[in-house]
Amino acid sequence: MARVVRTFLQADDLRYFVAEKFGSERRLTTLQRLTGGTKKGVYRLGLDDGTTVIGYVWAETENYWPPAATVPDDPFTDATGADLFAVNHAALTAAGVRVPELILLDRSRQHLDADVALVEDAGETKLEDLLDSDHPPLAELGDALRRMHTTESPHYGKLAAKATEPAIQTRRTEDIIRDRALADLDAAAERDPRLARARDQIVTHVDRLWAAIKPRQTYALVHGELGPDHVLVTKDNEPVMIDFEGLAYFDIEWDHAWLEMRFGEQHYQRLNPVECDQDRLEFYRYAQVLSLIEGPLRIATTDFPDRQWMLDLAEWNIAKAFAAVGARV
Repeated sequence: MARVVRTFLQADDLRYFVAEKFGSERRLTTLQRLTGGTKKGVYRLGLDDGTTVIGYVWAETENYWPPAATVPDDPFTDATGADLFAVNHAALTAAGVRVPELILLDRSRQHLDADVALVEDAGETKLEDLLDSDHPPLAELGDALRRMHTTESPHYGKLAAKATEPAIQTRRTEDIIRDRALADLDAAAERDPRLARARDQIVTHVDRLWAAIKPRQTYALVHGELGPDHVLVTKDNEPVMIDFEGLAYFDIEWDHAWLEMRFGEQHYQRLNPVECDQDRLEFYRYAQVLSLIEGPLRIATTDFPDRQWMLDLAEWNIAKAFAAVGARV
């Protein structure tokens, strides 16, 4: 297991940023590091007037993910960082999607060896905790998703890249995901011999799903991996989307495969989803199963604090991958 000396922030590390925004009006009194993040640090800052704000910190010691082989034109690769956060925050706001209000963004690294953002504290309640309650704001989230999934572009890719680079795209999105799926399979097979033995069957299944897809040249805004844990719910029962650095123009089926998996069929239908291409959706479902084997197995080689949860997630998806090809685990 990789050993990394991780030093997390203390209150003094963030006092400058509070003073930069609020001056002498408010002072930082408490700092709480929130759990669950794997790529950036998330902190709740308590101020002396009783209010709170959230701090995002993009620092090397906050990122638990080790390097991996990647597909060069995969827009979901390296989906982290303050630049992506800033561009994506603006795009979602323009599309009418509720996200935490941006209070301050500092990429100067003059006062801390990290990029820092202060945003509105939308509360501690996640949508996943309310799914079985009387009135989870699924219709409101569905409205936001339809606004995203009808915000279209003739080109795919990260929004930050689209703003700075010419759009030269010769590959189909499904070709990118096929390469990604096979790379995930090969990387996972190095860590689990069962996958190595079943590789040929899985590759055949991937290629069968991929071959059924009809070409497409119009793309829309997708979150990348939206689950009910990526949506906060305010005291007014308003859904607030977070963890959106992976936002990209891509096939809406990529989002809907995640939504189906993470919300479950009953709650997913309450989002009133837009119509999807079923062949593309089925292919992306399986590609995400392979991703949810490779990623958890990889992060489990690090000092990530909830390692067993990741191993259990990988095992669950290994069973799904094998069941799809009629193989025994």
